[in-house]
Amino acid sequence: MQRLFQPVDIASLILLRIVFGILGFADVFGTWIYYHMVKGAFDTEGFQFKYYGFEWVRPLPEPFMTILLLSFCAFAVLVTLGKWYRISATLFAFGFTYTYFLEKAHYLNHGYLFCWISFLMIFLPVDRQLSLDVKKNPDLRSDTAPYWCLFIPQFLMGVVYFYGGIAKLNSDWLHAIPLKQWIGYRADHPLIGFLLEQEWMAYFMAYGGLLLDLFVVFFLVFRRTRPWAFAAVLFFHFMNLLVFSIGIFPFLSVTLTALYFAPDFPRRFMHWLADRWDWLKKQQRAWISRMQNSTEKIPMWQSAPRNRTAILSGLGVLMVIHLMLPLRHHLYPGDVAWTEEGHRYSWRMMLRSKIGFGKFKVVNQDTGEETIVRPRDYLSERQERKLYGHPDMILQFAHFLEKEFETEGQEVAVYANIHCKLNYRDYHDYIDPERDLTQEEWSFWKPSDWILPE
Repeated sequence: MQRLFQPVDIASLILLRIVFGILGFADVFGTWIYYHMVKGAFDTEGFQFKYYGFEWVRPLPEPFMTILLLSFCAFAVLVTLGKWYRISATLFAFGFTYTYFLEKAHYLNHGYLFCWISFLMIFLPVDRQLSLDVKKNPDLRSDTAPYWCLFIPQFLMGVVYFYGGIAKLNSDWLHAIPLKQWIGYRADHPLIGFLLEQEWMAYFMAYGGLLLDLFVVFFLVFRRTRPWAFAAVLFFHFMNLLVFSIGIFPFLSVTLTALYFAPDFPRRFMHWLADRWDWLKKQQRAWISRMQNSTEKIPMWQSAPRNRTAILSGLGVLMVIHLMLPLRHHLYPGDVAWTEEGHRYSWRMMLRSKIGFGKFKVVNQDTGEETIVRPRDYLSERQERKLYGHPDMILQFAHFLEKEFETEGQEVAVYANIHCKLNYRDYHDYIDPERDLTQEEWSFWKPSDWILPE
C-alpha cells in the first residue's frame, strides 16, 4: 500500500494529459462532423436508443447542440494546454460523457474507456508541468506525483487487454471467424491488400491478438521484456488502424500502454531530442530559467496521510467495478455473443458479426387490427443495422411503438419477427414472435426468456 503513495516522476502523466486532450478534441469534433452534420444522429425529432437509467439524456435543438459540441472541443484544447485545468477537465469529462449517452447505437468500447479516463483526469496532477497554469504561477510546479496516479491508468489498460483476451477464447475466434470475412472485404487495401487475401493472415491476426491480449501486461511489467511487448502493441494497433475503422482507440491504447515504461521516459526522451535540436534546447533552457526560483509543491491531497484511507477506498471500488463488471455475462444462460446480455462494458471487442432483418407487428387490443411496421421508417441506417442484433434495442423500439400508437388513442400489443445470424452462419429466429414485448422489461439481474436460443 505504501508503494502507491511513493513519489514518481510526473513526466508520463504530463504526456498523458497532452495526448488525452488531443484525442478528446479529435473524437468530439469528429462526432460533430460525422454524426451531426452527415448522419443527423442528434436530431431532436428522431428516435434515439437510450442507455437504461439515462433515458433523460436528450440532444439539444439547433444551434445549441453545435455550440455545445464545439465548447467541448474548446475544453479539450484547454486540457491539452493545461489552462484552468481542473475546470476545463471537469467540463470536458461531463461533456464527453453526455455525447456518449445520447445514442446507444453508437456504442464503442473506446468511448466507454474514454469516459472513465476523462473523470480520472480530473483528480490527477497532470497540470503541474508544461502547462499554462504553471507558466502563470510557477509555484504550482511539481516534478513528482504519487505512484497511484500512474497505477490507475495502467490498471485500466491492463483490464482492457486481459479481458479482451479472455473473450477471444471461443470456438469462432480460434477458427479465425469472423476475421476471415472482415479482412477479405479489405483485400483492395493499397498497402496490405495482398496479405489480407491470404487465409493464414486471418489466423495470424486471430491468434496474435489473442496471445497479445492475454499476456502483454505480464511482459510490460518486466523491464527486460517491456520494449518487445511495446513493439508488439505498436504493431497490433497499427494493423487495427489500417484494417478497421475504430477511431481514436489505437492511439489511446498506445498512450496508456506507454505508461508502463519508467515514469521519467518522456523527460529523458525530450533531453535526448533537445541535444539534437537547437530550437527545442532553447525552449527547454527558457522553461528551466523561468521555473528555477519556484517552490515545488507536491499536489496536496493526492498524498496527504490523512487522505490515504479515502484514496485507497476509492481505488478499491474502482478496481472491483472493472474486475467484476466484465464477468456479469456469466449470470445469464446462452452465448453472450448471441443474447447480448452482459456484452457491453466487458471488453468483448471485434469478436463477432451479427446481421439481421425483420419487422414488427402492432395489434390493436380493442379491434384486433394488425399493422406491420418496418423499422427503417423510424430509424437511421445505423440504428436499424444495430437493432436486429441487440435484444435490448428491439425491446426499446417495441415500447416506442406502443407509445406512438397510444398518442392516436390505441391500446396495442407489439410483436417482433426478427431473424438474425451470428458470424455468417444460417439465419435463426431471434425473438419469440408470440411474446407481446410491451409486457416485457429489460432486467440486469435475470435473463430474458423471450430471446430465442441460436
